[in-house]
Amino acid sequence: MSATTSADNHNNPQTFQRIATKYFLSCNAALVAESVTYPLDITKTRLQIAKNKFTRGGMIQVTLDIIRREGALALWTGVGPAITRHYIYTGIRMGAYEQIRNLTYHRDSEKSYPLWKSMATGAVSGCVAQFAASPTDLVKVQMQMEGLRRLQNQPLRYTGAIDCFRSLYRTQGFFGLWVGWLPNCQRAALLNMADIATYDNVKHGLIDNLKMKDNWIVHAMASSCAGLAAAIVSLPSDVVKTRMMDQIRHELDAKMQHKKNTHVVLYNGVIDCYIKIIKNEGFFSLYKGFIPSYIRMAPWSLTFWVSYEKIRELTGASSF
Repeated sequence: MSATTSADNHNNPQTFQRIATKYFLSCNAALVAESVTYPLDITKTRLQIAKNKFTRGGMIQVTLDIIRREGALALWTGVGPAITRHYIYTGIRMGAYEQIRNLTYHRDSEKSYPLWKSMATGAVSGCVAQFAASPTDLVKVQMQMEGLRRLQNQPLRYTGAIDCFRSLYRTQGFFGLWVGWLPNCQRAALLNMADIATYDNVKHGLIDNLKMKDNWIVHAMASSCAGLAAAIVSLPSDVVKTRMMDQIRHELDAKMQHKKNTHVVLYNGVIDCYIKIIKNEGFFSLYKGFIPSYIRMAPWSLTFWVSYEKIRELTGASSF
């Protein structure tokens, strides 16, 4: 009895340390990937939301317009909350996926982790992680639109990410920080279902079936497939999520003295948002920003997975 208790007490700190280590390893890999590819994210957001003379043309034109009118550093507007988001989102989704996989993988009867289990596990872990990180995603979207407001000669809403968070909390309330959480979680579930499941199955398929070595070449090949799958599956929900979050407007009161956020209801829920976008702009409007989204997801996925696997190797953790 005492030996069992002693073993449990010894294993619990080791288990916690192992989970915490993998959590921060995934966060650091996400920091690298997010910093490198963030300009493509702000371009994608502009394409999804704005419909005016400042966003004419495609991805390259919008990027060049941002640089010319706002400066090159404007391409990283909102990168702070974006990185903060990943220290919540990526840490939870990666940690949760591995933990669920370890609990549901029957190695005696299953040669490899089944695709359907991988997809279900990815969807659940992504949904939980995104719900926790949704307020930081809201701040990121709000900050990304500040440059556009400047060009339109509209008053700026925030002095920075912290001011944005405080303003949203003050005017929208605590639960208002979860505006757009449903399409956000839907997108995250779909993205993780495609991203992690594709990477996990392609990687182990290459190793088990083609007898390839578990190295950066396999990681790069698997991550390329994961990025494409994630972009195709998740973009419609990403467009709806962005539109829902952009309903928060920033106006001046009648005396033009106090700035405040107001929640302008353009869509009566997620389904209404889908219907209105398709009805007014066409089905393929749900894939606005697909090229920058995929071009971002491809290097993001490549940078993240290769970095993550390498960092795990350097710290002595097992391969994903």
